[in-house]
Amino acid sequence: MATAYIVDAVRTAGGKRGGRLAGVHPVDLGAAVFDAIADRNDFDTKAIDDVITGCVSQGGQQTMDVGRNAVLASKLPDSIPAVTIDRQCGSSQQAIQFAAQAVMSGTQDIVLASGIESMTRVPMGSVATLFMKEGLGHYKSERLEEKYPGIMFSQFMGAEMIVKKHGLTKADLDAYALESHRRGAAATEAGHFQREIVGVEIDTPEGREMHLIDEGIRFDATLEGIAGVKLLQEGGAITAASASQICDGASAALVVSEQALKDHNLTPRARIHHISVTAGDPVIMLEEPLFATERALKKAGMKIGDIDAYEVNEAFAPVPLAWLKYLGADPARINQHGGAIALGHPLGASGTKLMATLLGVLDATGGKYGLQTMCEGGGQANVTIVERL
Repeated sequence: MATAYIVDAVRTAGGKRGGRLAGVHPVDLGAAVFDAIADRNDFDTKAIDDVITGCVSQGGQQTMDVGRNAVLASKLPDSIPAVTIDRQCGSSQQAIQFAAQAVMSGTQDIVLASGIESMTRVPMGSVATLFMKEGLGHYKSERLEEKYPGIMFSQFMGAEMIVKKHGLTKADLDAYALESHRRGAAATEAGHFQREIVGVEIDTPEGREMHLIDEGIRFDATLEGIAGVKLLQEGGAITAASASQICDGASAALVVSEQALKDHNLTPRARIHHISVTAGDPVIMLEEPLFATERALKKAGMKIGDIDAYEVNEAFAPVPLAWLKYLGADPARINQHGGAIALGHPLGASGTKLMATLLGVLDATGGKYGLQTMCEGGGQANVTIVERL
C-alpha cells in the first residue's frame, strides 16, 4: 500500500466567542489557511486533487459546502473540488484520514485536509435548535427514541459520567486546567506556535492588524481563580474553566503521496503511520478515545511508551485525565503546548488544528512518533499516529 505524507499543517490563532475573529466570515477563515498552504509550499496548486473540510455546524454562513466556498474565496484555482464533512468534533481529523486513504489507495496524490468553524457566527447547536423552533422536527427519530428512551445525548453529561467512573475529583480537573493554560502560555512565549499559526487580518479600535496569538490563553491563570469558577451543575465537578473554550478558527494539512513529493519537490514533515476510527457508548460518549487508542496501538504493533507526544483533545478535563489513567500514559507527553482548555476548540477545525500543534511539539522535542485522538458526538473517536521525518 502507498504511503501518505504530511507536508505542512497550519492553523489560525484561536478567537474567543465574540472576540478578535468575530468579524471574519468563516469562509474567509478557511481561505486564510488555504492561502497559507499555497504561499508556504512551492508547488503548482492546480495539482491539488481535492479539498476535504470538516465543519460541525453546517448552517447559515457555513452552509452550501463551506469548504468549496473557502476554495473559491482563496487564491487556490477554482478548478479544485471540495467537500464538507461532519464527524462532530473529529471532523477535520477525519478529513486527514480521508485524505490519507485517498493517497494510500493510489486514487489521488495531493489532498488538502482542513476544518472551519466560527462558533461566534454559527453558534454550537444552532443548526438543530433553529429548525426545531420552526417546527421542522428533531434529530432524534422514533426508532432512536425507542433504543434510547428519554435520553438527550449530552457531551456535558458524558463528561460528568467520566468523572465518576474514573474516580476523578474537581481538584484534579482544576489542576489540569491550570496546566493547560501554563503550557499554552509557555509555548506562546517560547515561539513554538510561530510555524503553525497563520495570521488573519482583523479590524480593531487601533486599526487593522494581524491576529497571531490564541486569545483564550490566560497568561495569569491561578489555581485559586480556576477553583473559584461556578459549577456548571450542582453536585458536579466541571466548570467553564475545566471545559474547552468556544472558539473561532480554521486549519489545514497538506497530505501527499510519495510520487507527489518527487514530482513537486516537496519535503515531508511526517509520515502517516496509522489511521483508525471507532465508536462505542453514545451516552457516556466522550470515553471512546480510551478504547480507540488501545485498539489503534494494538493494530499498529505499538505500546503507549513508543509514542513521544500525544494530542488528546481537551473537550473537558476529564477526557485527557481518564485517557492518561486508563492507558498508563506519561502526563508529561500529553498536550505539551497546551490544549483546548487554553487554546480553544473550534469544533470542526480542531482535528487539523491538533495536527499542526502535534507536529510542532515533535519538532520542538525531537520526538519520533505522535498520536492524536479526540472524543466525538455519538460516542466516536479517531486516532491518527504519525512519524516525524
